[in-house]
Amino acid sequence: MPARDPVPVGTMPDGRPILEARLEGDGLGVTVLSLGAVIRRLDFHGHPMVLGRDDPHDYVAKTPQCGAIVGRFANRIAGGRFTLDGISYELPRNEAGRAHLHGGSRGFSRRNWTFADVADRSLTLTYRAADGEEGYPGALDVTCTYAIAGPGALRATLTAATTKPTIVNLTNHTYFNLLLPPEGFPAPAIDDHVVEIPADAYLPVDEAQIPTGEIAPVAGTRFDLRRPTRIGAQAFDHAFVLGRETVAEPRPVGRVTAAGSDVALTVLATAPAVQVYDGAQLAKAGLGYAARTALCLEPEAFPDAPNHPGFPSAVLRPGETYRQIIEYRFTKETTR
Repeated sequence: MPARDPVPVGTMPDGRPILEARLEGDGLGVTVLSLGAVIRRLDFHGHPMVLGRDDPHDYVAKTPQCGAIVGRFANRIAGGRFTLDGISYELPRNEAGRAHLHGGSRGFSRRNWTFADVADRSLTLTYRAADGEEGYPGALDVTCTYAIAGPGALRATLTAATTKPTIVNLTNHTYFNLLLPPEGFPAPAIDDHVVEIPADAYLPVDEAQIPTGEIAPVAGTRFDLRRPTRIGAQAFDHAFVLGRETVAEPRPVGRVTAAGSDVALTVLATAPAVQVYDGAQLAKAGLGYAARTALCLEPEAFPDAPNHPGFPSAVLRPGETYRQIIEYRFTKETTR
Protein backbone atom coordinates (compact mmCIF):
# COMPACT_ATOMS: atom_id res chain seq x y z
CA MET A 1 0.00 0.00 0.00
CA PRO A 2 1.23 3.61 -0.50
CA ALA A 3 3.41 5.09 2.24
CA ARG A 4 1.67 7.35 4.74
CA ASP A 5 3.25 10.11 6.78
CA PRO A 6 3.73 9.34 10.49
CA VAL A 7 0.85 10.57 12.64
CA PRO A 8 0.96 11.90 16.23
CA VAL A 9 -0.45 9.50 18.83
CA GLY A 10 0.87 10.90 22.09
CA THR A 11 3.25 13.32 23.78
CA MET A 12 6.64 12.89 25.42
CA PRO A 13 7.21 14.45 28.87
CA ASP A 14 9.11 17.30 27.15
CA GLY A 15 6.12 18.06 24.94
CA ARG A 16 7.43 16.55 21.72
CA PRO A 17 4.96 14.37 19.80
CA ILE A 18 5.15 10.59 19.74
CA LEU A 19 4.63 9.60 16.11
CA GLU A 20 3.41 6.35 14.61
CA ALA A 21 3.86 4.83 11.14
CA ARG A 22 2.64 1.58 9.61
CA LEU A 23 3.89 -0.98 7.11
CA GLU A 24 1.64 -3.49 5.38
CA GLY A 25 2.31 -6.24 2.86
CA ASP A 26 3.09 -9.92 2.34
CA GLY A 27 0.75 -10.94 5.15
CA LEU A 28 2.22 -8.52 7.69
CA GLY A 29 0.86 -5.44 9.39
CA VAL A 30 3.47 -3.59 11.45
CA THR A 31 2.97 -0.46 13.56
CA VAL A 32 6.07 1.42 14.74
CA LEU A 33 6.43 4.30 17.21
CA SER A 34 9.05 7.03 17.19
CA LEU A 35 9.37 6.39 20.94
CA GLY A 36 12.08 3.75 21.27
CA ALA A 37 11.64 2.71 17.61
CA VAL A 38 9.06 0.38 19.19
CA ILE A 39 7.28 -2.34 17.24
CA ARG A 40 3.91 -1.55 18.77
CA ARG A 41 1.94 -4.14 16.82
CA LEU A 42 2.96 -6.97 14.52
CA ASP A 43 0.14 -8.95 12.90
CA PHE A 44 0.53 -11.97 10.65
CA HIS A 45 -2.53 -12.45 8.43
CA GLY A 46 -4.46 -10.22 10.81
CA HIS A 47 -3.53 -12.05 14.01
CA PRO A 48 -1.33 -10.41 16.69
CA MET A 49 2.05 -12.00 17.34
CA VAL A 50 3.54 -9.61 19.93
CA LEU A 51 2.67 -7.80 23.14
CA GLY A 52 1.73 -4.17 22.52
CA ARG A 53 0.07 -1.33 24.38
CA ASP A 54 -2.99 0.64 23.27
CA ASP A 55 -1.78 3.69 25.20
CA PRO A 56 1.55 4.89 23.73
CA HIS A 57 2.37 6.67 26.99
CA ASP A 58 2.82 3.26 28.62
CA TYR A 59 6.07 3.00 26.65
CA VAL A 60 7.49 6.12 28.28
CA ALA A 61 7.91 4.64 31.76
CA LYS A 62 6.07 1.39 32.30
CA THR A 63 6.89 -1.23 29.69
CA PRO A 64 9.95 -3.48 30.08
CA GLN A 65 11.43 -2.39 26.72
CA CYS A 66 8.38 -3.90 24.95
CA GLY A 67 9.16 -3.97 21.21
CA ALA A 68 11.92 -1.38 21.55
CA ILE A 69 15.44 -1.02 20.24
CA VAL A 70 17.67 -1.30 23.30
CA GLY A 71 21.16 0.15 23.63
CA ARG A 72 23.72 1.62 23.74
CA PHE A 73 24.59 -1.77 25.23
CA ALA A 74 21.82 -4.36 25.41
CA ASN A 75 21.74 -6.83 28.30
CA ARG A 76 23.95 -6.45 31.37
CA ILE A 77 27.26 -4.91 32.32
CA ALA A 78 28.53 -6.05 35.72
CA GLY A 79 28.64 -3.32 38.35
CA GLY A 80 27.94 -0.70 35.68
CA ARG A 81 31.67 -0.47 34.96
CA PHE A 82 33.99 -1.10 32.03
CA THR A 83 37.45 0.01 30.90
CA LEU A 84 38.29 1.02 27.34
CA ASP A 85 41.74 2.09 26.16
CA GLY A 86 42.82 2.48 29.79
CA ILE A 87 39.93 4.75 30.74
CA SER A 88 37.33 3.53 33.25
CA TYR A 89 33.67 4.38 32.76
CA GLU A 90 30.83 4.31 35.27
CA LEU A 91 27.29 3.61 34.05
CA PRO A 92 23.97 3.73 35.92
CA ARG A 93 23.33 0.52 37.89
CA ASN A 94 19.66 0.40 37.00
CA GLU A 95 19.06 -3.26 37.83
CA ALA A 96 18.74 -3.67 41.60
CA GLY A 97 21.77 -1.43 42.07
CA ARG A 98 24.02 -4.26 40.89
CA ALA A 99 24.25 -4.05 37.10
CA HIS A 100 23.74 -1.78 34.14
CA LEU A 101 20.87 -3.15 32.06
CA HIS A 102 19.81 -2.34 28.47
CA GLY A 103 21.69 0.95 28.27
CA GLY A 104 20.43 2.55 31.47
CA SER A 105 17.26 4.01 32.92
CA ARG A 106 16.25 5.49 29.57
CA GLY A 107 18.76 3.88 27.21
CA PHE A 108 17.49 4.09 23.64
CA SER A 109 14.12 2.51 24.42
CA ARG A 110 12.67 5.58 26.17
CA ARG A 111 14.04 8.20 23.78
CA ASN A 112 12.04 9.75 20.98
CA TRP A 113 13.60 8.79 17.65
CA THR A 114 13.09 10.63 14.35
CA PHE A 115 11.35 9.16 11.34
CA ALA A 116 13.90 9.87 8.60
CA ASP A 117 12.06 8.05 5.82
CA VAL A 118 8.77 6.22 5.34
CA ALA A 119 8.36 4.25 2.09
CA ASP A 120 5.87 1.66 0.84
CA ARG A 121 7.68 -1.33 2.36
CA SER A 122 10.20 0.19 4.75
CA LEU A 123 10.72 2.95 7.26
CA THR A 124 13.86 4.37 8.84
CA LEU A 125 14.31 6.00 12.24
CA THR A 126 17.38 7.76 13.59
CA TYR A 127 18.64 8.73 17.00
CA ARG A 128 21.75 10.66 18.08
CA ALA A 129 23.02 9.76 21.54
CA ALA A 130 25.10 12.52 23.09
CA ASP A 131 28.68 12.03 24.24
CA GLY A 132 28.38 10.97 27.88
CA GLU A 133 24.71 9.95 27.67
CA GLU A 134 24.10 7.26 30.32
CA GLY A 135 27.86 7.41 30.97
CA TYR A 136 29.04 6.14 27.57
CA PRO A 137 31.87 7.84 25.65
CA GLY A 138 31.28 9.32 22.21
CA ALA A 139 28.30 10.73 20.39
CA LEU A 140 26.58 7.86 18.59
CA ASP A 141 24.47 8.16 15.45
CA VAL A 142 22.07 5.22 15.24
CA THR A 143 19.71 4.16 12.47
CA CYS A 144 17.01 1.51 12.51
CA THR A 145 15.33 0.42 9.29
CA TYR A 146 12.32 -1.88 9.40
CA ALA A 147 11.48 -3.46 6.06
CA ILE A 148 9.06 -6.07 4.78
CA ALA A 149 11.58 -8.48 3.28
CA GLY A 150 9.28 -11.10 1.77
CA PRO A 151 6.25 -13.19 2.68
CA GLY A 152 5.77 -12.96 6.44
CA ALA A 153 9.24 -11.45 6.94
CA LEU A 154 10.11 -8.27 8.83
CA ARG A 155 13.78 -7.25 8.76
CA ALA A 156 15.41 -4.77 11.14
CA THR A 157 18.76 -3.31 10.08
CA LEU A 158 20.62 -1.45 12.84
CA THR A 159 23.69 0.68 12.21
CA ALA A 160 25.77 3.04 14.34
CA ALA A 161 28.79 5.34 14.04
CA THR A 162 30.69 7.04 16.87
CA THR A 163 32.85 10.10 17.47
CA LYS A 164 34.99 8.36 20.13
CA PRO A 165 35.91 4.77 20.97
CA THR A 166 32.87 3.25 22.67
CA ILE A 167 30.95 0.00 23.08
CA VAL A 168 27.81 -0.85 21.12
CA ASN A 169 25.37 -3.74 21.36
CA LEU A 170 21.91 -3.14 19.87
CA THR A 171 18.93 -5.47 19.66
CA ASN A 172 15.16 -5.47 19.45
CA HIS A 173 13.26 -6.45 22.59
CA THR A 174 9.92 -7.61 21.18
CA TYR A 175 7.86 -10.01 23.31
CA PHE A 176 6.32 -12.83 21.26
CA ASN A 177 3.33 -15.03 22.01
CA LEU A 178 1.92 -17.16 19.18
CA LEU A 179 -1.29 -17.86 21.14
CA LEU A 180 -2.56 -14.31 21.62
CA PRO A 181 -6.31 -13.77 21.17
CA PRO A 182 -7.42 -11.54 18.26
CA GLU A 183 -7.53 -8.46 20.49
CA GLY A 184 -4.02 -9.21 21.78
CA PHE A 185 -4.96 -9.41 25.47
CA PRO A 186 -5.00 -11.22 27.86
CA ALA A 187 -1.82 -13.09 26.97
CA PRO A 188 -1.75 -16.79 27.86
CA ALA A 189 1.27 -18.47 29.44
CA ILE A 190 4.13 -19.54 27.17
CA ASP A 191 4.40 -23.04 28.67
CA ASP A 192 3.14 -24.67 25.46
CA HIS A 193 5.56 -22.79 23.24
CA VAL A 194 8.34 -24.86 21.72
CA VAL A 195 11.78 -23.34 21.08
CA GLU A 196 14.72 -24.49 19.01
CA ILE A 197 18.11 -22.72 19.23
CA PRO A 198 20.97 -23.96 16.98
CA ALA A 199 23.66 -23.24 19.58
CA ASP A 200 26.34 -25.65 20.76
CA ALA A 201 27.25 -23.48 23.76
CA TYR A 202 25.75 -20.98 26.20
CA LEU A 203 26.99 -18.49 28.81
CA PRO A 204 26.52 -19.59 32.43
CA VAL A 205 25.58 -16.74 34.78
CA ASP A 206 25.90 -15.90 38.46
CA GLU A 207 23.07 -14.98 40.84
CA ALA A 208 22.90 -11.48 39.30
CA GLN A 209 22.48 -12.93 35.78
CA ILE A 210 26.02 -11.80 34.85
CA PRO A 211 28.08 -14.19 32.70
CA THR A 212 30.81 -15.93 34.65
CA GLY A 213 33.16 -15.82 31.65
CA GLU A 214 32.77 -19.50 30.86
CA ILE A 215 31.53 -20.58 27.44
CA ALA A 216 29.93 -23.93 28.27
CA PRO A 217 28.70 -26.70 25.96
CA VAL A 218 24.95 -27.25 25.98
CA ALA A 219 25.28 -31.01 25.48
CA GLY A 220 23.90 -32.92 28.45
CA THR A 221 22.28 -29.83 30.03
CA ARG A 222 18.79 -28.33 30.00
CA PHE A 223 20.22 -25.63 27.73
CA ASP A 224 20.49 -28.03 24.83
CA LEU A 225 17.74 -26.58 22.66
CA ARG A 226 19.14 -27.86 19.37
CA ARG A 227 16.00 -29.95 19.05
CA PRO A 228 12.50 -28.53 19.54
CA THR A 229 11.91 -28.23 23.29
CA ARG A 230 8.71 -27.34 25.12
CA ILE A 231 9.33 -24.46 27.50
CA GLY A 232 7.01 -25.75 30.20
CA ALA A 233 8.13 -24.48 33.59
CA GLN A 234 11.78 -24.03 32.57
CA ALA A 235 13.32 -20.62 33.31
CA PHE A 236 15.42 -18.86 30.70
CA ASP A 237 17.30 -15.57 30.75
CA HIS A 238 20.49 -16.77 29.10
CA ALA A 239 22.69 -16.05 26.10
CA PHE A 240 23.20 -18.86 23.61
CA VAL A 241 26.42 -18.78 21.59
CA LEU A 242 26.03 -18.89 17.81
CA GLY A 243 29.63 -18.04 16.93
CA ARG A 244 32.57 -15.87 17.90
CA GLU A 245 31.91 -12.98 15.52
CA THR A 246 29.21 -11.07 13.72
CA VAL A 247 28.49 -12.51 10.28
CA ALA A 248 27.69 -10.58 7.11
CA GLU A 249 24.25 -12.06 6.40
CA PRO A 250 21.60 -13.23 8.86
CA ARG A 251 21.36 -16.94 9.59
CA PRO A 252 18.81 -18.85 11.69
CA VAL A 253 19.27 -18.24 15.43
CA GLY A 254 15.96 -19.53 16.77
CA ARG A 255 12.59 -21.04 15.94
CA VAL A 256 9.35 -20.89 17.93
CA THR A 257 6.10 -22.82 17.57
CA ALA A 258 3.22 -23.44 19.97
CA ALA A 259 0.68 -26.18 20.54
CA GLY A 260 -2.62 -24.78 19.30
CA SER A 261 -1.10 -22.35 16.80
CA ASP A 262 -0.59 -22.81 13.08
CA VAL A 263 2.18 -20.18 13.00
CA ALA A 264 5.94 -20.71 13.24
CA LEU A 265 8.42 -17.90 13.93
CA THR A 266 11.98 -18.19 12.68
CA VAL A 267 14.46 -15.57 13.85
CA LEU A 268 17.53 -14.88 11.74
CA ALA A 269 20.38 -12.55 12.69
CA THR A 270 24.01 -11.59 12.20
CA ALA A 271 24.90 -11.38 15.91
CA PRO A 272 27.15 -13.90 17.69
CA ALA A 273 24.62 -14.68 20.46
CA VAL A 274 20.90 -14.73 21.17
CA GLN A 275 19.37 -14.09 24.57
CA VAL A 276 16.35 -16.26 25.35
CA TYR A 277 14.14 -14.61 27.96
CA ASP A 278 10.95 -16.14 29.35
CA GLY A 279 9.25 -12.91 30.46
CA ALA A 280 9.45 -13.82 34.14
CA GLN A 281 9.43 -10.14 35.20
CA LEU A 282 6.46 -9.05 33.08
CA ALA A 283 4.05 -8.89 36.03
CA LYS A 284 6.23 -6.26 37.75
CA ALA A 285 5.56 -3.70 35.00
CA GLY A 286 2.07 -3.02 36.35
CA LEU A 287 0.44 -3.39 32.94
CA GLY A 288 -1.81 -6.35 33.64
CA TYR A 289 0.49 -8.99 32.15
CA ALA A 290 1.16 -12.11 34.16
CA ALA A 291 4.69 -13.48 34.42
CA ARG A 292 5.87 -15.70 31.56
CA THR A 293 3.16 -14.66 29.11
CA ALA A 294 5.59 -13.82 26.31
CA LEU A 295 9.16 -14.66 25.33
CA CYS A 296 12.00 -12.72 23.75
CA LEU A 297 14.70 -13.88 21.36
CA GLU A 298 17.25 -11.05 21.41
CA PRO A 299 20.17 -11.40 18.95
CA GLU A 300 23.13 -9.49 20.39
CA ALA A 301 26.77 -9.39 21.41
CA PHE A 302 27.84 -11.39 24.44
CA PRO A 303 26.47 -9.84 27.66
CA ASP A 304 29.12 -8.05 29.76
CA ALA A 305 31.55 -8.41 26.84
CA PRO A 306 33.64 -5.35 27.84
CA ASN A 307 34.62 -7.11 31.08
CA HIS A 308 35.61 -10.46 29.56
CA PRO A 309 38.70 -10.46 27.32
CA GLY A 310 37.76 -13.92 26.07
CA PHE A 311 34.43 -12.72 24.66
CA PRO A 312 34.09 -11.20 21.18
CA SER A 313 34.75 -7.46 21.27
CA ALA A 314 31.85 -4.98 21.32
CA VAL A 315 34.13 -1.97 20.76
CA LEU A 316 33.29 0.52 18.03
CA ARG A 317 35.83 3.14 16.94
CA PRO A 318 35.54 6.32 14.89
CA GLY A 319 35.48 5.54 11.17
CA GLU A 320 33.91 2.11 11.74
CA THR A 321 30.26 1.19 11.21
CA TYR A 322 28.36 -1.07 13.55
CA ARG A 323 25.81 -3.23 11.72
CA GLN A 324 23.33 -5.78 12.98
CA ILE A 325 20.46 -7.41 11.06
CA ILE A 326 17.51 -9.19 12.66
CA GLU A 327 14.75 -10.85 10.65
CA TYR A 328 11.48 -12.20 12.00
CA ARG A 329 9.99 -14.69 9.56
CA PHE A 330 6.48 -16.00 10.11
CA THR A 331 5.07 -19.01 8.26
CA LYS A 332 1.89 -21.05 8.37
CA GLU A 333 2.40 -24.58 9.64
CA THR A 334 0.25 -27.66 10.14
CA THR A 335 -1.94 -27.02 13.18
CA ARG A 336 -0.32 -28.41 16.32
